[in-house]
Amino acid sequence: MKARFMTMLVLASLALSWSCSRENTSEPRPQKARARYLTTATISDPKTFNPILSVDAASGAATGDLFEGLVRTNPLTTEQEPLLAERWEVDESGTRWTFHLRRNVRWFDGQPFTSADVVFTFQTVFDERVPNSFRHVLLVDGQPPKVEAPDDSTVRFTLPRPFAPFLNAVGIPLIPKHILEPSLRDGTFAQQWAIDTPPEKLVGTGPYRMTRFVPAQFIEFQRNHDYWMRDEQGAPLPYLEGRVQLIVPDQDTTYLKFMAGQTDVHYPRPEEIAELRQKADTLKISVQEVGLDPGSTFVAFNRNPAHYVREGKRDPRLDWFTDRNFLRAIAHAIDKQSMIVNCLNGYGKPAVAEISPENKLYHNPNLKDYEYDLDLARKILDEAGYRDRDGDGWREDPRGNVIEFSLTTNAGNQVREKMCSILKEDWTKLGMKVNYRPLDFQTLVEKLSTNYDWDAVLIGFTGTIEPNNSANFLRSSGNLHFWHPNQPEPATPWEAEIDQLLDQGSRELDPQKRRQYYWRIQEILHEQLPIIMTVRDLRFVSYRNSLQNFRPTVWGLYRPELIRFAE
Repeated sequence: MKARFMTMLVLASLALSWSCSRENTSEPRPQKARARYLTTATISDPKTFNPILSVDAASGAATGDLFEGLVRTNPLTTEQEPLLAERWEVDESGTRWTFHLRRNVRWFDGQPFTSADVVFTFQTVFDERVPNSFRHVLLVDGQPPKVEAPDDSTVRFTLPRPFAPFLNAVGIPLIPKHILEPSLRDGTFAQQWAIDTPPEKLVGTGPYRMTRFVPAQFIEFQRNHDYWMRDEQGAPLPYLEGRVQLIVPDQDTTYLKFMAGQTDVHYPRPEEIAELRQKADTLKISVQEVGLDPGSTFVAFNRNPAHYVREGKRDPRLDWFTDRNFLRAIAHAIDKQSMIVNCLNGYGKPAVAEISPENKLYHNPNLKDYEYDLDLARKILDEAGYRDRDGDGWREDPRGNVIEFSLTTNAGNQVREKMCSILKEDWTKLGMKVNYRPLDFQTLVEKLSTNYDWDAVLIGFTGTIEPNNSANFLRSSGNLHFWHPNQPEPATPWEAEIDQLLDQGSRELDPQKRRQYYWRIQEILHEQLPIIMTVRDLRFVSYRNSLQNFRPTVWGLYRPELIRFAE
């Protein structure tokens, strides 16, 4: 479901034309011939059609409707609901989960879907020869669950201990044993279902089959006429006869194509919203506010000794960036209102907690924001010993080192680049030398995860409903704990407390009791400031008025199989 959500986000933010194209076998057929096809767009070609190997949004967009899991997230309730499992139960110990499968499900090639396919999928995920991102969220204390198939329609998981995130994590895309088992056996699974695979060879159970893929142009899907799901009246689903996913790398082009009526859904950038609203009646479109960004955008300072301690000599920047007074001054020097007005065209709100208010169960609403106050920031710096000691306009630390550091973000993200300009202007007013330089994304990732050669960064993380999905970011040993990753032991008492809270949170099965652990984690991050929150944007979606049952949320589309066009 997550993959499908990401798909729709990307699709809706981009667009491409084909409705007025000439007859050409390399182009999708004209809209008139496919009146019930939903036309959307994605930003790039998929990297793989193998759903177990997929790690990028474009691949998820390509395969999200082909494969299904045991469960999926209901984006309205944020609870898990049945998909290929029609029901499940967990025993009193919280360690044995039993899933009862639907009996009327068949793979695209007509073979029945059984518990053997589920067992095979999890064997694949935990096979060391298969690189994938599912393994990490399914391991419990480093151990995989035991997966058994008592009969063709029952699957049983036995966990080392109660693990609250399990139900959220178990909805991974299931793959057919009868097609892919030989490749797992002979060690070639990682080469299966690459993007040169003929679409008809991709075998799932989902609502759509892939029918055509033309690189850099489009992917075409047709309704799976043997799909198991029915509506309340017993009519087969999905309603749409098919979908076309156009591949467009340029956001400006995407917007123009939607305005021209050549795609059906568009997730606008802030600067596009006013024009879309103004022209809504003429274009026969709706512009809907979906909600706050469920992710987080924040400033972080590098606290990694691997970068700042060389040959026994400690760089003074490590002292600044681990000094809570320095970080408090920075927090009071982030002008969130200017960011909302100038970077988000007014469509945003200050971010205070690491978990978005959209995550109503786990968001901590009790945190008080750091007020934007440059005079207070100056006072904090003065009292902490960061003063202009030689009258040149720049502050020095107590040992006389000029406060000078670099600031970066990913180049090409216009919103973040504008936000960095605001940060630099205010921090310079405090008497700090800020060297701002945006970096291409790959270079930035390398600095954050490999050579650790950075000082300050403005970056964002996507949010999820299940807070334990951020464990690799929050845990001191995590490789995404990027202000000081891969710690053999927690470097600070508050990081040790976060580690403990994560363990406690994953053991507690009562959601109401669980949230106290994640509220405390947000409190610690707010007090210790390894990340300093900035703003969250309000998300919008625009779509043709002829679309029915189109119900977007920040967590994904609600029951996308019900979407159809008006007659």
